Amino acid sequence: MQKTFHHTGVITDEPQPGEIYVAASKVWVTSPDNHPYRIEFLRFEPDSPVQNAVRDRCHTAYVVPDLDAAIDGAKLLLGPFDPLEGLRVVFIEEDGAVIEYMQFSGGRSTIS
Repeated sequence: MQKTFHHTGVITDEPQPGEIYVAASKVWVTSPDNHPYRIEFLRFEPDSPVQNAVRDRCHTAYVVPDLDAAIDGAKLLLGPFDPLEGLRVVFIEEDGAVIEYMQFSGGRSTIS
C-alpha cells in the first residue's frame, strides 16, 4: 500500500499559536501545514471523549489513497471519522505505535 508521510502529532498541555478548537473531540489542534517540521500539536480538554493511546501518545500520520484498504485487519483506536469536509481519518495501533491514516477527497489536499 502506498502511503506518504504527512505529519507528526505531538500531545501538549500548553496553548499553541494558531490552534483551532474541534468541538466534537474537545481538542485544540494546530495545522502541520504551518510548521516547518510538519508538527501538529494536540491539546485535549480534560473531558475529551478521546481516550486510549490516541490521547496519551504521539502519532505519525500518512496520506493513503484508500483508507478502507489501509486499515483492513488493523487494530482500530479511533474512527474512521471526517474531521473536515474532504478529509477522512482513522487512528490505528501498529507494532505499538499510534498511526493516523488520512484520505483526502473532493479537491481537498491540505488540513488548513
